[in-house]
Amino acid sequence: MKSSETLPLFSSGVIDRRQLLALGAGAVALSAFGGAALAAAKTRPIKVAAIYTVPVEQQWVSRIHKALKAAEARGDITYKFSENVANTDYERVMRQYSQEGADLVVGEVFAVERPARKVAADYPGTAYLMGSSFGPTKPNFSVFDNFIHEPSYLTGMVAGKLTKSNVIGLVGGYAIPEVNRLMQAFMEGAQSVNPKVKFIVTFINSWYDPPKAKEAAFAQIDKGADILYAERFGVSDAAKERGVKAIGNVIDTSAQYPGTVVASALWQMEPTIDKAIAAVTAGSFVAADYGPYSYMAEGGASLAPLDPKLVPPEIVDLVLVKEKEIKDGLFRVNVNDGEPKSTL
Repeated sequence: MKSSETLPLFSSGVIDRRQLLALGAGAVALSAFGGAALAAAKTRPIKVAAIYTVPVEQQWVSRIHKALKAAEARGDITYKFSENVANTDYERVMRQYSQEGADLVVGEVFAVERPARKVAADYPGTAYLMGSSFGPTKPNFSVFDNFIHEPSYLTGMVAGKLTKSNVIGLVGGYAIPEVNRLMQAFMEGAQSVNPKVKFIVTFINSWYDPPKAKEAAFAQIDKGADILYAERFGVSDAAKERGVKAIGNVIDTSAQYPGTVVASALWQMEPTIDKAIAAVTAGSFVAADYGPYSYMAEGGASLAPLDPKLVPPEIVDLVLVKEKEIKDGLFRVNVNDGEPKSTL
């Protein structure tokens, strides 16, 4: 989904995401990226519209949808959305919601960066919060991302300890930073507890093609993988059919795959969504990077509870110690956006 070009967003040049994140989540609300705040305070509920390029059942989008539905249930927002929007139709839908008077438009613009930012520039009184690989654009275009590399590292530790073949398979959508960093963290976690482990990495070049992901997983199992990193839907189905274990990503599917999914890195979009809604309601929304709100310290990421019937207590204890170190700021998981490679 990510564009390969570099976007010159500010007069000072291209924004450095690492510098932004180094500021910490607390600096986001005070960011000067957006200049003047949008309009005045608004009366609840504010109008929110969302644009999704895949079904709302897809892992990544489902987290955004869930957070917005929760805000709707509280009475903070009214909520409408469009799913399965083609990239070629994204600008039209985004413009339509803006013309209809949405106070906040949420979505993901990885493949439509320039058209989306053009729409935002045409509607300076509307707030936009978009999943993006690039930085914010003043005055009203904020960005977010799912930085769940920390719990991904922890699930890697589980996989590294549980594998008997020392071969782990990873099936991903596209080799973009948002996927790469999770896989890299997972691999580092596995290697930290098992230096002998080898990896088979496959990208299916689709965000939603469970049959293709399943076939890729079967191929990895045939090469000796006894644990699969399920970045895409379909992988856990293959693991279940072949009797191997799977590691979940973004959502917890252990109930759907009992005995198969042994650990999951979870994304909670509520901290990000709630901050944006509060800013729009208060009339203080400015262009900012909301990425830090996906960190574990902010409640945006977590490790799903480990089942001691599937993960031995000594492994659970090892992982929980590392989890505490991460939360206490005593251990930092690398953010490596480079494409992961097979090592088998």
